[in-house]
Amino acid sequence: GPADILAKPRTVDALRRLLAWARNEDAPVFVLGGGANILVADSGIRGLVIDMGGLDDCRLDPTTGIMTAGAGLPVSDAAEFAAACGLSGLDFIYRMPGSVGGAVYMNARCYGSEIGDILVSVDYLDERLDERTMVPERASFKYKDTPFQAKPWIITSTRFRLSPGDPAAILARMAELAADRENKGHFAAPCAGSVFKNNHDFGQPSGKIIDSLGLRGHRIGGAKVSDGHANIFINTGKASARDMKTLIDHVHDRVLGELGFNQEPEVLLEGDWGG
Repeated sequence: GPADILAKPRTVDALRRLLAWARNEDAPVFVLGGGANILVADSGIRGLVIDMGGLDDCRLDPTTGIMTAGAGLPVSDAAEFAAACGLSGLDFIYRMPGSVGGAVYMNARCYGSEIGDILVSVDYLDERLDERTMVPERASFKYKDTPFQAKPWIITSTRFRLSPGDPAAILARMAELAADRENKGHFAAPCAGSVFKNNHDFGQPSGKIIDSLGLRGHRIGGAKVSDGHANIFINTGKASARDMKTLIDHVHDRVLGELGFNQEPEVLLEGDWGG
């Protein structure tokens, strides 16, 4: 869907000025990271969409070994930079779509690791547009849940504490994970990533739960439950956002009605769904 206004700041000061303008104009604001894990309404997003991709700096403090990455930097670029510096800890996130800011916001997790494990501090703009730094308690970063989801704050950059390692071994591990994602069909067709969060109380991953009801391959309009992974819903070519939402609702209701599991969506609905 279309954005009414799209802006791409390249500095924190430019970001602050955009936000101040939006407040003065009483315009709603949507902050866009890498675009992963969201489903935008066909009618688009009202107000100002801020593309954070311009805040993509990345640097290493050689004395502390702490790496700083801008919120708009793609997470794969961050992992590659760390590997080139002989640092491990970000390799688990390689080839995951999305930005550093989005990964922190969601506490991105895969292959037994998560962002909260390596987080040192986070710079952000608070509700008054003042620059702040959070040194988060580890316990506050839970499974795909962080303090940023409950506050109107905007992440601008993040610091990670990584571990020294052999660059060749780190790159080999990243290549192994990339191949695993490829083999699971993560990039076989356009998708928004895993649709439902996993819940250990349900006894098995969401994909297996959905698959147990024979929903793999189920299709509504151009939206389809992937043949390769039942927790990935794909666009077969001409799916509308409404098709995808209808499919998500259908699968959710089938699982709840037949198995009693109230699966929580991981994909966030954004934009004007009433228009």
